[in-house]
Amino acid sequence: MALLAIFAGASAVPAQEPAELRIAAVGDIMLGGTGTPEFERFGYDYPFEKTRALLKQSHIVFGNLEGPLTHADHAPVAKKYLYRSPPEKVAPALLNAGFNVVSLANNHAMDQGVEGLKHTLDALDLVGIKHTGAGMNLAEARKPAILESHGARVAFLAYTLTFPEEFWATVERPGSPFGHEAHVRADIAAAKQQADIVLVSFHWGQEGKTELRDYQRSLGRAAIDAGAAAVIGHHPHVLQGVERYKNGVIFYSLGNFAFGTYGPEAFRSAIATLTFRDKKLSEVQLHPLNVRNAEVVFQALPLAGKEADKVVVELQTLSQPLGTVIRNDQGVAVITLEPATNVKR
Repeated sequence: MALLAIFAGASAVPAQEPAELRIAAVGDIMLGGTGTPEFERFGYDYPFEKTRALLKQSHIVFGNLEGPLTHADHAPVAKKYLYRSPPEKVAPALLNAGFNVVSLANNHAMDQGVEGLKHTLDALDLVGIKHTGAGMNLAEARKPAILESHGARVAFLAYTLTFPEEFWATVERPGSPFGHEAHVRADIAAAKQQADIVLVSFHWGQEGKTELRDYQRSLGRAAIDAGAAAVIGHHPHVLQGVERYKNGVIFYSLGNFAFGTYGPEAFRSAIATLTFRDKKLSEVQLHPLNVRNAEVVFQALPLAGKEADKVVVELQTLSQPLGTVIRNDQGVAVITLEPATNVKR
């Protein structure tokens, strides 16, 4: 009888819910340039006031940080656009907004030379924001940022495919790692030995264009083939299509997020939220944003109603040629990932 009671009690134990982890990813962040007077007037928390609540619904928040956090003013190469922003103001603002990891792999990371990069790394380290995609040499620049949350270890890798070439890290030169496919595959494989989930960021594509370049598709798919759960693209400043590829997803460009210029092409963007259950990607949501600074004055604005629906339709139109099915859930673009499959596209 006692034995039967033990078995009866065991069968009554409720099944555990799958562990859930949410990761938010946004587009380009640069709190300098033309927007500087507004940031100085309203404070550096101001750009995130309308999006902070949404970002903090996720356990990990990732973005592409463009431009060094430094007061140094020394451009190592001739360049049309050179950025910098105050480290003691921007780094805490990023932390307050919910960011705990950023990519530095872009065409502005070295705008103020090695000194500017060092100041950036120090400022992020001081507030506890992890970073990847830049370092004092190529080996450092290729190291993943690893975070632990809700029972999972998550690794972030970041690469640039933009000029100037002088900003690409080498064995002896500081900078960002160029996205050589062989390096990307090797780094993902190595990261998979240290983490349960690997996400890869690429700074790529053509500014202001929704059309993909061939290398974006081949490199994005190669990253998923190598074991990445998702690819997060930046640089075009506009939204590009989303590809549901095998067991992962490729955001070819999330557009701008908080960017201190009046660039006319930057009009609409999105916050991507990736939901993992038992360390497997199960759902993606894209929350539409108005990032047209002439209207929102450097403060990204979440959209609702008809304006949000327009962005979802835009994402559906851009993603349909990639074979991705996106549904509109009350102004949020949603992609539901099916269980693991061996079907190839």
